[in-house]
Amino acid sequence: MVGFDPGAKGAAHPPEEAALAGSAAGMVTRAIISPFDVLKIRFQLQIESVSSQRPKGKYWGLFQASRCIHSEEGLSAFWKGHVPAQILSICFGAVQFASFELLTEAVHKSTAYDSQTAGVHFVCGGLAACSATVVCQPLDILRTRLAAQGEPKVYRNMRHAVSTMCRSEGVLTFYRGLSPTLMAVFPYAGLQFFFYNVFKNLLAPPAKSGKSGGSLTSLVSGSGAGMISKAITYPFDLFKKRLQVGGFEAARLHFGQVRSYSGLVDCMVQIAKEEGVRGFFKGLSPSLVKAALSTGFTFFWYELFLNVMRDLRRRRRTDDLTKEL
Repeated sequence: MVGFDPGAKGAAHPPEEAALAGSAAGMVTRAIISPFDVLKIRFQLQIESVSSQRPKGKYWGLFQASRCIHSEEGLSAFWKGHVPAQILSICFGAVQFASFELLTEAVHKSTAYDSQTAGVHFVCGGLAACSATVVCQPLDILRTRLAAQGEPKVYRNMRHAVSTMCRSEGVLTFYRGLSPTLMAVFPYAGLQFFFYNVFKNLLAPPAKSGKSGGSLTSLVSGSGAGMISKAITYPFDLFKKRLQVGGFEAARLHFGQVRSYSGLVDCMVQIAKEEGVRGFFKGLSPSLVKAALSTGFTFFWYELFLNVMRDLRRRRRTDDLTKEL
């Protein structure tokens, strides 16, 4: 089970194991879901309507956008910004899961609450994600910029992007959109852990499930948790992406209209006035697909890697005891 479990057989997972498993889970999952991330970002940044009935913008449907990106930019375009995104996933997974394990253990040892309840997982999951967000925000900015640019490219690679952004916009540009990101990531991650706990206990109660790592139940529970969490908190993800490309308008002119926002409130007001309520949910379809795959595979791989490391630890302990005898 994810999180500190006082009733689990064997010792609790050390933070370094949780960090390593989280990193590996993030790396594998990122390679799988990158195309959906690129599609989501393109839709989120489009000012024009995304309706297929009255197509005004460059993209208006998942398959149409996929064909358009493939014909104009090639297959590799679906992995634009993959290097910073991959580093982001590795770092985020490490900090988030290590923090989550530590927080749930602290709850168990310092309070009367059961560390395996859905409510505790909501709070600890949100706090763990916030800590990971603060650490990894610059990588998220780089990932968004590289995925958002078309042809010809403004940034040749990640190093060029870092030097250009520092020189022209200053170091603080790497924390653009941090406020809406933190506002979104706490409930989003909290709800992920909350619903994962609920679904996992419904589908495979601890007393009957035995080994909980890397099973189909983990995949299904994570996918359901990801979709529900994303649907509830989606507008904040869109606000974050709009703010992250501030100062990057020239590179997006050939995609359609561009806008500049002075802050979160201004971003919300402009979108409401120009794009209506539907504007808050642009890119929701690819985002839900991505959330289902991303969350499902993340929990699947995380529990699988934890079980592998636990088994290796047990074997080493058994071997050591055998040698002593």
